[in-house]
Amino acid sequence: MARTPNTERRNGEKERENEQRFDRHAERVEHSTEAQDELVDKLVYVNRVAKTVKGGRRMAFAALVVVGDKNGRVGFASGKAREVPEAIRKATDKAKRDMIRVALKENRTLHHDVCGRFGAGSVILRTAPAGTGIIAGGPLRAVFEALGVQDIVAKSTGSQNPHNMIKATLVALKALNAPRLVAAKRSKKVAEINAQVHSGEKAVAEKE
Repeated sequence: MARTPNTERRNGEKERENEQRFDRHAERVEHSTEAQDELVDKLVYVNRVAKTVKGGRRMAFAALVVVGDKNGRVGFASGKAREVPEAIRKATDKAKRDMIRVALKENRTLHHDVCGRFGAGSVILRTAPAGTGIIAGGPLRAVFEALGVQDIVAKSTGSQNPHNMIKATLVALKALNAPRLVAAKRSKKVAEINAQVHSGEKAVAEKE
């Protein structure tokens, strides 16, 4: 059967559409890969669980992972699987979908002291001057490193369960108030809020 000019034109248009679709897909894949490469994941805890079945004991693993971009975003999740790498992969993928954004002061510390509580877990987070570093241990350090905090003092005063500690830390981070948010609620300028904070700190220092 002879090919008509219309048929050739339609075939050419389909080929061009397929090429454009492939290029757009390749761009999306490259962009998503670059975005994922910027994220940092830290393994916090791995728990081994044994289930007794008819043929013996069946092992499984639960991994707790913290993910962040070191620029104010952090998330955590747990994954379960028969093998440790698969459990870590599941937890990492889930944590990337459930990240939160935290407002940082000068991109290095918190705006103010804050406490967080979840279940039996309780944490105290305190802002710190430049050069202090991350004074925290265990799961709390993993959260702050993934978040991008450079100077902070943190203390866990409750349960040492890593799940409760991380959840309490995220509760505290969600309770932070940046000067921009406070100024918007009070219909004031950020400079006025900062001036009030500095005057309060000065008054406290004079009393001491």
